[in-house]
Amino acid sequence: MKKLPVGIKTLSEIINENYLYIDKTGIACSLIDNFKYVFLSRPRRFGKSLFLDTLKNIFEGNRELFRGLLIEEQWNWEVKYPVIKISFSGGIHSKADPEADLLFILQSNEKRLGLKC
Repeated sequence: MKKLPVGIKTLSEIINENYLYIDKTGIACSLIDNFKYVFLSRPRRFGKSLFLDTLKNIFEGNRELFRGLLIEEQWNWEVKYPVIKISFSGGIHSKADPEADLLFILQSNEKRLGLKC
């Protein structure tokens, strides 16, 4: 029996550590294909972070995470998109200087993506 992924926010950890995963890639594909803008509103602890991480991995072309899932045959894995991740859940933020916090987050993305802005 597979372990439940309680509190896990990354698709790679769920897949690589063999946790139970309910395939929501069909929903992701539908959102990508049918909508320009989407507002995800769910209560706390309902998988928003995991779903956003799933979208990030789709756009970055990480096909190996999607083996055997619905989207594997529906997505063009040759095309990759840079994904800028802005998260305020990391605990590095201060009320005193939110601009500095945002700059730090953007610089971290710049480094991760190998870009110079």
